[in-house]
Amino acid sequence: MKKRVLALLLCGVMALSLMACGSSSESGTSDSSADDGSSEDTSAASDIVLAMITDSGDITDESFNQMTYEACYEWADANGVSFTYNKPEGDSDEARVASIEQAIAEGATVIVMPGYLFAAAISETSQAYPEVKFVGLDVGESDIADYGYNTENTYLCTYQEQLCGYMAGYAAVMMGYTHLGFLGGMSVPAVMRYGFGYVQGANQAAIDLGIEDQVVIEYTYGGQFYGDSDITATMDTWYGTLGVEVVFACGGGIYTSAAEAAAKVDGKVIGVDSDQSSIIDGYGEGMTITSAMKALDVTVQTVLTAIADGEWDTYVGTIGNWGLASEDPTENYVTLPMDTTVWTDSFTADDFSALVADMYNGVIEVSSDITAMPETSITVNEYDSIK
Repeated sequence: MKKRVLALLLCGVMALSLMACGSSSESGTSDSSADDGSSEDTSAASDIVLAMITDSGDITDESFNQMTYEACYEWADANGVSFTYNKPEGDSDEARVASIEQAIAEGATVIVMPGYLFAAAISETSQAYPEVKFVGLDVGESDIADYGYNTENTYLCTYQEQLCGYMAGYAAVMMGYTHLGFLGGMSVPAVMRYGFGYVQGANQAAIDLGIEDQVVIEYTYGGQFYGDSDITATMDTWYGTLGVEVVFACGGGIYTSAAEAAAKVDGKVIGVDSDQSSIIDGYGEGMTITSAMKALDVTVQTVLTAIADGEWDTYVGTIGNWGLASEDPTENYVTLPMDTTVWTDSFTADDFSALVADMYNGVIEVSSDITAMPETSITVNEYDSIK
């Protein structure tokens, strides 16, 4: 962990630039007591009251909310800092703002929020409460552009999803899958970067194997971040009629529809954001071949430590872009899980490490452009959004 954090700081992955409310329906508190340490910055650990706000989910979602909650809890516990989390009463900007204001009324001095859904709430509250430090995870310039925010008390960051999307697509084809699917949640920038990276990776693997004419990707968005009967019906068609072998289910709980359909025909699924094998494999043993992951936990630990150490000025007012910091897959902020990926003779853990090294060293370049589907030698069938 220390190596990964140091690697980031040394490599400078920050890019200067310019996903909580009313009475919360759910909250929790860490009972840790503050240490007696001191710092020139008034936000030393002894003075921090930490709060985390969920977006439209909860802290058991096996995704952004859970990762962020666990990272905040662990950091607060290790540093003797008071910690609470709030879940908004509804999925609206007003609810998220109300939950943030509740946390501030309860004394929060640092508030962590995961996901682009927080853009409007961050804009409103960061300007209304200049004394509070706001950390927005996976909130980028395009998300906040229509709202504006206080750069003097806010740190935002995004992730290079195209990189771990590429890894997942490349791995799938190298593992022997030739009929792939991409089921995105909504066509927002982060999901699109995952998808376009996935297409690029699958395409390059097909070229490397000389099977461009054999690889096909079915590509669509669900129009929401959860599965339902309509989306499952589409996945039934993909797996059962078209012969899709593996689907990259990219967007919150939308994996449920892909997994339900895959279970009927022994199909496979690729998880997203965190290692989702523990939940997706509940639909069928060995269903998850890998997951395209973001290390939100490391971001949380790094930024909170900087605040406690009086180094908030390293982050405040910037929009970070977290990606590769090392040739070692375990030291990066976008990756595939080494322990649960179903490695094969045709794509081993060592092969993956070599792929990451080439990406880190610039031998392999992955475009982050989401203005149009990448040009490919393989066949990509695009469909209208399901919803």
